[in-house]
Amino acid sequence: MKKFSELKIGDKFFSTCSISEKELEEYLKFSRIKNAFLEDMQKSNQKLVSGRAILSRMEGEFTRLSQIYGNHIVFVGTDGDSSWENRSSRFLKPLFTDEVLKIKFTVSAKEDIDNEFGKIAIDYEGTKQDGETVVLSNRNWYRIKKSVKS
Repeated sequence: MKKFSELKIGDKFFSTCSISEKELEEYLKFSRIKNAFLEDMQKSNQKLVSGRAILSRMEGEFTRLSQIYGNHIVFVGTDGDSSWENRSSRFLKPLFTDEVLKIKFTVSAKEDIDNEFGKIAIDYEGTKQDGETVVLSNRNWYRIKKSVKS
């Protein structure tokens, strides 16, 4: 685990994941999303994964990284990217169930809050196995405790 003091702007961390049809169904049931487009959009036996489900999985993967897990962190929101008309996420290609998503997490900002807490901004980039970019999500902010007792 890297502590707040060890995290540097530009640090990159990597993970891979996929979302099964069962996991997607559980997410849609929990979130109560009802979208005919998602229900109709299929590729052979695979279903289109909703953007929020992708972002949710990416955040889950971030919190499980060996460099992050063990820290006391709380997701506190996103800042819009001025070059994207203040949006924080862009979905560029579809992702279907069981496709592998390769994720790159980059520390894009770091701020002190007080003696006990700091904030880090993490940019997410998700690509398919063939290198096609699926999603970009910038400036996902986390409050992080500066020191964690072992």
